[in-house]
Formats: sequence, C-alpha cells, structure tokens
Amino acid sequence: MRETIRKEGHVSQIPTPIDLRSDTVTRPDAEMRKAIARAEVGDDVFGEDPTMNRLLEQVSARLGKEAAIFVPSGTMGNQICVNVHTRPGDEALAHVQGHVLDLEGGAAAALAGVHVTGLPGANGVIDSEVIRHAIRPPNEHSPRTRLLCLENTHNVAGGTIWPLEALEKASAVAHQAGLVVHLDGARIWNASVATGVDPAQYAQHADTVMVCFSKGLGAPVGSAVAGSRDVVDKLRYVRKKYGGAMRQVGVLAAACLYALENNIDRLADDHKNAALLAGYLGEVDGVSIPHPVETNIIVVNLEGLGVTASLVVEELKKRGVLAVSLGENVVRFVTHKDVNESEVEKAGQETVEVLRQVRG
Repeated sequence: MRETIRKEGHVSQIPTPIDLRSDTVTRPDAEMRKAIARAEVGDDVFGEDPTMNRLLEQVSARLGKEAAIFVPSGTMGNQICVNVHTRPGDEALAHVQGHVLDLEGGAAAALAGVHVTGLPGANGVIDSEVIRHAIRPPNEHSPRTRLLCLENTHNVAGGTIWPLEALEKASAVAHQAGLVVHLDGARIWNASVATGVDPAQYAQHADTVMVCFSKGLGAPVGSAVAGSRDVVDKLRYVRKKYGGAMRQVGVLAAACLYALENNIDRLADDHKNAALLAGYLGEVDGVSIPHPVETNIIVVNLEGLGVTASLVVEELKKRGVLAVSLGENVVRFVTHKDVNESEVEKAGQETVEVLRQVRG
C-alpha cells in the first residue's frame, strides 16, 4: 500500500508502514462501511436499537449464554465484571501477565477496590493446583478470594490458547471453592479457529465471558459480555456508572455484526502469516520466541542479542515496519486482516536485517 503526498505542486508516493503493532489497527473495509451506513438505529439505553439487539442475540447464542451486553472496549467489559462479581476489599486471581492485572491501568483497584493477585503459568495457562493453593481460606486478616479471571487467547504470552481440559479443571476448582469465573475472551475467535473448539465450549466454563470485535475481526469499536440474564442486568447498571451506556449505537453494532458473520474464518490467514513471520525471526541467532505461535501474536525475546526492544522498534520504524515493545528486551508483532502475506514476508525480511545489524 502507498499513500500520495502533495507538497509545493509535486506529487510523490511513500510506502504505508506495515503495521504489526496490534490487530486493533484494522480499519473497516468498504462492505463493513456499507453495513454501518445501512444500520437501523434506536435508543439503546431504552433497549430500542434493533441492530444492537440483533448483535446481542447472536453473541449470546454463539457463546451459549442467556444474554449479553455491549461495551465500548474490552477493558470496560472486563472491569464491569470485576465490579459485579466482587465487593471492595475482595481478591481476584489472574495470570501474572494477564490483561486484567497488567494492562488495564489498575482499574480493578481504582474502580472496584479489588486486590488482584498474579499467578504463574506457562504460556498464560494457570494450573488448577496453583489456583487451588492460591484461594485463601476465610481469615479476618486477609482479603476474601472471590473471582478467578482467565484469558483465552493470552495476549502477553504470545496469543497462546487455553487447552479446553485445562480451562475446565481451573474453572471447576474455582467454582468448588465458591469463586466466580470470568473469561477474558477478547480473542476467543482466534482460539476457536485455531483449535476447532466452538466458542460456547470455552464459555461454558465461565460465568461471564468478554469478547472483542475490534481486534482480529476488524470492527472499528466494540466488545460484549455474555452471561446469565441476572448478571447481565447487574452489568448494565455498572456499565452506566462507568460511562458505557450509549444511544443510537446500532452504527457500531452493524460493524460488529458484519465482523461476526464475515471475518471469523479468515482469522486462519492471520495465524498462517504469524507462523510465516516467526519462521523469519527464527533465522537470527540470539533471538528466541518463548511461547508457541498458535494464533496471530509473536512475542520475541532479544536478550540473547544484547540489544533493547526500544532500539529494534525504532530501527524497524525507519524501514516501514511497526511493532511494539513489551519490556526491555521483548518485542511483539501481531498479524491481522489489513496485512497480507507479501507484506508479512517483507516485514520478516526487514526485521531479520535489522536484528543482524543491531546485534551487540
């Protein structure tokens, strides 16, 4: 892709960067924009937006839940669940690198007054026995453990997938101890496409499930939370307090509906491109990919090169490849529908050259 720059009467063409920072950078295509333009709308706070109502019916059906609620972002979806499932001073358990704990601005503490304890787990998967031992017995000196938050796929662990059996065991341990289970399923569609496991099979092991439309599915805005009707009613009340109730939101729902109906199966292309990119990165001595590349995220550790992630990200930017730093020595690449196979190949070649060039 190229864009035209006009300056002082001259026209020049400059390359558009190959943006692998996140699958959130996707833009609605022409057909999705048509769906948005055609959207029938109403006031969603009064429950009168027909397009939104269709979206929520489809989401709850796909996840095997009674009802669903729309929210502007995945973070809001996760955090209204934390609020509903706990009381101030309670404890939630999450993976030590989980999105709820590490990437939501401390919202659980700031907004719900909840203490989140991070648990270890290879590739983002927490063993059920680790969960069992982390649940605190009743004690006036300690917070009450009320909530278990799981993440499938796991962002920081490289888009890795919870095996269904492991998810079932973790959920069972939590439920047996009286905890509520929330599943951050922002990329549950990726997990389903990669494994063939229906999203409802994952969702059945959680009391609430958050899903995103604005990542790999390519919608411009939007997430949803599904659960029982009673819980969704409570979530609606908290959503209002968090500022997430919107009006003629069918223009967003139309994009999300289009994404659900047209963009799930094509996630397999993103997974294929991620494996392609990982193959290039694996050619460089000193570079390690600490997590299996199962979906569309590649996490790269540069410690063996003796260079910082910020340096590599900056050098890649000069060559028209965008990535993000996840720490001093860690760079993340994410494939998505707006980057095709040839662009991924180009990004891989450029990245290999940069890594060899900056090696310490």
